[in-house]
This record gives sequence, structure tokens and C-alpha cells, in this order.
Amino acid sequence: MTKAAARLELPVPPRARRSHAERTTETRAKIIAAVVDSIAAIGFQRTTAQEIARRAGVTWGAVQHHFGGKDELLIAVLEESFNRFAERLDDVSLEGSDLATRAALFVDRAWAHFRSHHYRSSFEILLNHLGRAAEPADADWRTRMARAWDRVWTRIFADSPLPRQQSLALQHFTISALSGLASTSMLGGTRAATPKRQLELLKRTLARELRTAR
Repeated sequence: MTKAAARLELPVPPRARRSHAERTTETRAKIIAAVVDSIAAIGFQRTTAQEIARRAGVTWGAVQHHFGGKDELLIAVLEESFNRFAERLDDVSLEGSDLATRAALFVDRAWAHFRSHHYRSSFEILLNHLGRAAEPADADWRTRMARAWDRVWTRIFADSPLPRQQSLALQHFTISALSGLASTSMLGGTRAATPKRQLELLKRTLARELRTAR
């Protein structure tokens, strides 16, 4: 008996058919990833419609079908970036941890996001595109993102005695500090060192301010 004859011919299992919703979700994810990768690799200005479609392996018509246009696509990228940030903080437990511990976790996980390609893409989109025009859609996005950030913050630091207005000011300060450190790292390129001392200072400042009732 030859080897060919002895080999078992096993039936090939049929491939499960994906639903329309699954295909849509996969295509949208590919397109968003193409934008993020393109901005990280060649910058915002060179991330054209053609480049996005090429990297995603679809036509620009398909991009328009899923998002409507470039403005809507860029907002979707920003929302995806924020969702990734929120997911990093989902499992920060309130039980058995004090404000200082949670402040340190918050800074560590937020920094992991702020130094990622997703944040860099968000930064360039805000700097080069959405920051130039006060379109209603942009204003609506900013409002929704501010509320979403506030929900994440309020969940993690719900037991802080800090009054509401001071809490909002501390949120803004924290975002500004992290985005500033991220910008400095971007300018430093691949050789930029992690700003460990600055992050530790932010942790201590955040913990101190969260414990202070005014």
C-alpha cells in the first residue's frame, strides 16, 4: 500500500458563515486600524482617502458606506481610541483600595494609553483636523467624550470628598499633564525615555488633591 493510499481523507469541516453584522464589525475595525496605522507610520497629512482604503484592503466607496465620509471616520477613530482607554480602567476595583492606590493605577493605565499609537492618532486628528473648525458634529463629539471621561473618573474616584467643580478641574489638569507628557515623548521619537519622575509626581499630586475636602 502506498503512502498516498494509506493516508486518511478526512472531511473538511464547513466554514461557519459569518453574519452580516459580524462582517460589518470586522470591516469597520479594519478601516479604523488602517487610519491608526497610517497616521502612526506616515503622519496625518499623508493619510489620504486612497491610503486608508489601500491599507484596509477596501475601496473608498466601502469606507463611505460604513462611515459616511472622512470626517465621520475620524470621529469614529477618536471614539475607538477613547473606548480602548476606558477598557484599560474597567477592572480598577473600588473595594479594598484607597484613593492613593487608585490614583497610581489610574495614572499607570492612562499613560499606557497616552503613549500608544491610538492616542497619537487621536492627537494628530484633533490637532490637524477637528481643531480647525467648530462644526456641530465636532462639538457634539467633544461633549459626549467629556461626559464619557467624567463617567470613568467618577466611578473610580466616587469616594473622593472633593467638590464637583474642583473634581472637574482636577480631571482637566490630569488630562493636560498626560497629554503634555505624551507630546514631549512624541517629539523625542523612539529614543524618548519614560517620564517616570513626572508620572510619580502626577500620582502624588492626584492622590493628595483627591483626599482634600474644600
